[in-house]
Amino acid sequence: MQNRDSFDWKQIIAIGFVVILVIIGFNSFVVINPGEAGVVSVLGKASDGVLLEGVHFKPPLAGKVDIYDITVQKFEVPAQSSTKDLQDLTASFAINFRLDPIQVVNIRRTQGTLQNIVSKIIAPQTQESFKIAAARRTVEEAITKRDELKQDFDLALSERLEKYGIIILDTSVVDLDFSPEFSKAVEEKQIAEQRAQRAVYVAQEAGQEAEATINRAKGQAEAQRLLRETLTAELLQKQAIDKWDGKFPQVMGGNGALPFINIDPNKTT
Repeated sequence: MQNRDSFDWKQIIAIGFVVILVIIGFNSFVVINPGEAGVVSVLGKASDGVLLEGVHFKPPLAGKVDIYDITVQKFEVPAQSSTKDLQDLTASFAINFRLDPIQVVNIRRTQGTLQNIVSKIIAPQTQESFKIAAARRTVEEAITKRDELKQDFDLALSERLEKYGIIILDTSVVDLDFSPEFSKAVEEKQIAEQRAQRAVYVAQEAGQEAEATINRAKGQAEAQRLLRETLTAELLQKQAIDKWDGKFPQVMGGNGALPFINIDPNKTT
């Protein structure tokens, strides 16, 4: 009876030992999927060397692997600044970025989670970069030269985030707003420009009409001059002959009327 009980305990211990070995075996490996990077921590301390795509060994039980997504991330970050002419300017930027796989260990040691990276690094650096870009131009230039504002912002942000292991891929200005006072000033300026353009148009139209009137008067004067030049004495004589009806006029003289000799052109002498 004692031998049987001893045998049962030995089986239980053996089975338990095998189970522990299996658990330790499974716990000694980690799979890193594509688009991920892992950092091994032993008793809370991050180890050197980043784990990239594939199967990796890790210390069993005491080891832990933090997985970071190194694919493209997108966050929308607000920012506010003053322009060169001291006008308030607010914006919202959509920032596409990814973590540098080589620097994931340092990111783990200094920043921890992705949420910390966004709130403690990307958001404040976005604010500072926008201040740099906005301070170089007036609020009107910030609106009319929006592409240049974005270029300055991108350059400043990339330089600031590179040292943190954050690679900026692209940014876009989602929204760009200015103070109500400036909005009113812009509206008034547009109205004034429209009125000025209307006045110029009216003046041009009046000038064109005056010029047309002068040209018509010149044309009429030229026509009258040409007409006077063509009405020569010979032309007038010819016109009088063309209009004569063949009858001589009678002349009053002496005691009575003496008719002109009436010559019949059909008679011959």
